[in-house]
Amino acid sequence: MPNTPALNKRDWIAGLEKGLRIIEAFSDTHPRLTASTAARRTGITRTATRRYLRTLEHLGYVESDGQYFWLTPRVLRLGWSYFDSAKIPRAVQPHLQRISLTLGGTAYFAVLDEDDVIFVSKDGSNKIQNIGYVLGSRVPANICSAGIAMLSCRTPDEIDTWLSKRKLVPYTAYTTTTEEGIREHINNARQKGYAILEQQMSQRVRGIAVPIRTREGHLTGAISVSLPMGNETSEAAVLRALPLLREAEYALLATF
Repeated sequence: MPNTPALNKRDWIAGLEKGLRIIEAFSDTHPRLTASTAARRTGITRTATRRYLRTLEHLGYVESDGQYFWLTPRVLRLGWSYFDSAKIPRAVQPHLQRISLTLGGTAYFAVLDEDDVIFVSKDGSNKIQNIGYVLGSRVPANICSAGIAMLSCRTPDEIDTWLSKRKLVPYTAYTTTTEEGIREHINNARQKGYAILEQQMSQRVRGIAVPIRTREGHLTGAISVSLPMGNETSEAAVLRALPLLREAEYALLATF
């Protein structure tokens, strides 16, 4: 869904694009790849794929037993360069600390990357650390409040495109797995200015989120808080959490 800037053909380096595609071909379901499998997953010829894999091995980004290839921890440098250099995760951290300390939950700042949510900053209570997201986690946007909050800022056509590519998988007995249900979550968030989801990925966990925009109105991400549900009603949780989320939203509006 994000708009990428146009690129002059003279500035395009095909080898860099293909090398990154090969790195992205590894996943939790494909942690070890042969050159043939990597070629099928990327659409690159097997001969070229093997050369890219060998180059990545030489650079220390993959290891191999001669047949299979797998990523090394060095790949994490690519992601952590973002955390080290980006302005937004540093700017939001004080707000996340205040939210988590006041509410007793875990607060996050997340961004949309293509069709998924990535959590790029976090501060939280030890009470629910075991159910939280780790930094860099990639999560389907429909199962977390931050994702719904950000999707509520998209146009109907963009939502249609997003839904057309999404396989709706149940993570709990309460996960919304119909397009109609997802649209209802998004529409409610658009009308209210915040999103609330319950037990979508973990049972007895509630998420509340607000989108964060720049002064020009461009979406930059979302701040959310995950709270154990306990005996607190949804209405009471919103009354408790929303003022803090709104305060962070307005403060960051001036920052960005």
